[in-house]
Amino acid sequence: MSPTDPSAEHPPACPSDAAGEPADLSGEPAAPAEAARPGEPGESGEPAEDAADARPLLAGEQVRLEDHKGRKHLITLEPGKTFHTHRGGIALDDLIGQPEGVVVKSTGGVPYLALRPLLSDYVLSMPRGAAVVYPKDTAQILVAADVFPGAHVVEAGAGSGSLTCALLRAVGPAGRVSSYERRDDFAAIARRNVERFFGGPQPTWDLTVGDVVSAPTRPRVDRVVLDMLAPWECVDWAAEALVPGGVLCCYVATTTQLARTVETARAHGGFTEPQASETLVRTWHVEGLAVRPDHRMIGHTGFLVTTRRLAPGVSAPGRRRRPAPGAYGENYDGPRPAGQVD
Repeated sequence: MSPTDPSAEHPPACPSDAAGEPADLSGEPAAPAEAARPGEPGESGEPAEDAADARPLLAGEQVRLEDHKGRKHLITLEPGKTFHTHRGGIALDDLIGQPEGVVVKSTGGVPYLALRPLLSDYVLSMPRGAAVVYPKDTAQILVAADVFPGAHVVEAGAGSGSLTCALLRAVGPAGRVSSYERRDDFAAIARRNVERFFGGPQPTWDLTVGDVVSAPTRPRVDRVVLDMLAPWECVDWAAEALVPGGVLCCYVATTTQLARTVETARAHGGFTEPQASETLVRTWHVEGLAVRPDHRMIGHTGFLVTTRRLAPGVSAPGRRRRPAPGAYGENYDGPRPAGQVD
């Protein structure tokens, strides 16, 4: 009881219950207090939480700690352990059982915000073998390839598993992702990263060490995503494996790879006109009247090539726009579209 509480000097004139409220002397049972409904304001003025929505942080879960300068740390909650920073330690027991979004202080007095990591947080901090597909490109792949719940997606080039995690979440429990990786060491890293993110093995995921061109083409699949050095080598296989209308999406790093992939799909004749793009992300500084682009941005990381499978035996309509002079000249040694001489 605080010293300023009037009841400290002047006891209540009538009997009170254990909560300090005046007792009902009428002899009639008191009506129970009505609890705030979920979504309605409580005593604090904020909506009362539904107990089912307030999921506490649990031992074994991953948590993202962020300080006042925006520096982030991805940690696993282990009972009895301490996470050490250059500004003091944080007892992980202080986080276990707490709601998401709490602030804890290190022994040095520095506050840290605790949240469950987003997939983008996890991707940027996961152990790597091959280079990861960055979140900005992952988002474009999911949209450009139209990965939907229940889809069967073949991924060639599992790498470190960053794109695999996003594909598995997109297809949902009714879908399937079949990943292929040529290197044993990369496959092992991808498996560990995926299982760590989801908390265990995924029943909707198959990981095969080998070349995707040796994979069966039946039953047909809805989407094929190629993240590899030479995706043009898999265009014929993708044409056999995709359902009519299915999407082939290739992620490449250089303009040389981009040109070879586009021209191979174009020369095949069984796909729509390939679309090539890249994604650049620029954040903004917003503070009062100071509204401007940030000085740094996320520039080129890769190109996307997307195209759709035509029905068997159907050829793509001829291009209405003529190529630029010399585009297929004597120095060009790649695939040529049907009927293209120069």
